[in-house]
Amino acid sequence: MNAHLADYERLLAAKAIEAPPRGFDDVPDLNPAMFPHQRDVTAFLLRAGRGAAFLDTGLGKSLVALDWGRVVSERMDKPVLMLAPLAVAPQHAREADKFGIEARVVTTPDDVGPGVNVTNYDKVDRFDPSLFAGIVLDESSIIKSFTGATTRKLMRMFAATPFRLACTATPSPNDHMELGQHSQFLGAMSSSEMLTRFFIADQTNMGRYRLKGHAVRPFWSWVASWARCLSRPSDLGHDDAGFALPELKLVRHEVRADIGVDTGGLLFRIPDTSATAIHREKRLTADARADRIAEVVNAEPGEAWVVWCDTDYEADALTARIRDAVEVRGSMSEKVKEDRLVGFSEGRVRVLVSKPSIAGFGLNWQHCARMAFVGLSFSYEAFYQAVRRCWRFGQTRPVECHVAMADTERAIWDVISRKSGDHEAMKTEMYAAMRRAVEVRRVRHDYRPAIPLALPAWMEARP
Repeated sequence: MNAHLADYERLLAAKAIEAPPRGFDDVPDLNPAMFPHQRDVTAFLLRAGRGAAFLDTGLGKSLVALDWGRVVSERMDKPVLMLAPLAVAPQHAREADKFGIEARVVTTPDDVGPGVNVTNYDKVDRFDPSLFAGIVLDESSIIKSFTGATTRKLMRMFAATPFRLACTATPSPNDHMELGQHSQFLGAMSSSEMLTRFFIADQTNMGRYRLKGHAVRPFWSWVASWARCLSRPSDLGHDDAGFALPELKLVRHEVRADIGVDTGGLLFRIPDTSATAIHREKRLTADARADRIAEVVNAEPGEAWVVWCDTDYEADALTARIRDAVEVRGSMSEKVKEDRLVGFSEGRVRVLVSKPSIAGFGLNWQHCARMAFVGLSFSYEAFYQAVRRCWRFGQTRPVECHVAMADTERAIWDVISRKSGDHEAMKTEMYAAMRRAVEVRRVRHDYRPAIPLALPAWMEARP
C-alpha cells in the first residue's frame, strides 16, 4: 500500500509544472535594513535565479532589486545592469547609497563598475549584455506588449544572461498576457505555451483569454515558482504595521460644456463615446477645466502639486494659469526632462505638469500629497499608476486627488469607475490565490478504515 502511495505521489510531482531554480542554494546575509517581507522575497529570488517581484507601490521593490543585484555581482564577480524609466536611475542611486549598496548611474560602458549599474531603458543599446552577470528590469510592465519593439529587443539581448529579475507593481490581474511576457523574459515558459496550458479563448471578448476552470490553482502554483505577488506584508505572513495607506480623497469637479457650439448643423451638440468625439469634447472644454484646476492649485501655494494632463494643449492651458508650474513634455530633450523630474523629486520644483505616459511610472513622490487631473482618458492603468506616485506606502498624509471633467465626458468617468472596481476585485482574487500557492502545508493521516474492505462480487477471483 505504501509503495503504491509513493508511486502516486511521484506521478503527481511529475505532472506539476514549476520553473526550475537556477540561482544559489545558500543565500548570504541580506541588507539589515530590510523588512521581513523584503528579506523573504529577495531570498526567494536569489534561489530562483530568474524571477519577478510583483510588489505593490511602496513595499520596497527598489531595495529588493538592489540587494539582489549586490549578491549576484559579488557571487559571480561580474557587474549587474539595472534598466529604469527616465529620471528613476538617480532615485535608485540615492536609495543604494542610503542602504550602503554599491551602485551608480551609468550612461556609457566606460561608466560601468562593480555592483549594480543603473541606466535608462533608452540607453540599453549602448551596453554589451555579455559583460553582466544579471539584468534587472525596473517597472518591467514595459514588456507587456507582445508585439512591442522594446519587448522583442530586451528578450533578444538578455536571452543568455544567467540571472534575471523583473520588478513592477502587481500586474493587472485580468491581463494574463503581461504575466506571460514576464515568464518568457525570465525563461520560465514561453507566453504561447502558457496560454496553451492554462487558458482558453474568451468567446465573449475577442482577443482575450480566460483561465480554464480546472487550471486556476495549477496556474498560480506555477506563477509562485518564479514570482512573488504582494499587496501587503501579511500576504507572506508578516505584520502589516507601518504599511497602512493613508486616506485618498477623490474630488471630482464637473464643468459645464457649451453644447451650442460645433453642432454640425444641429440645434445642439450630441456627444458620443467614440475616440474622435471625446477628443473634440476635450479640446472644446480644455480652458474651462484648466481654469478649475488652476483655481484649486493656486489656492494652496505652500503645497507641492502634480498636475496630470493628456494633451499638449491641456498642458499649455495649465502652465499659463498656474503659478510656479514647470512642464515635462515628450518633445523636450532627455536632459531637460530628467532635470525637471529630479527637481520635483528633490523639492526644487513646486508644481509639475506632465502626462502619465511620461512621469506616471517608477517615481516616488511621497513628499507630495496633492495631485490633479485636468481630464481623464479611458485608460484605468494610466490613472492608477499616476495616483500611486504619491498615494503609496511611506506617504504620511492624506492624499487629495482632484479630477476636472466636463459634463459631456461622464462616460469616461463611468468606465474608469467600473474598471477600478473590477481591478480591486481581481487583485483580491489574485493575492488570495498567491497566498494559497506559497503556503507549504502537508498534513498526512494514516488511513484507518472502520469497515473492512469488501470487493464487489465481479472482482472476486473465480476458480
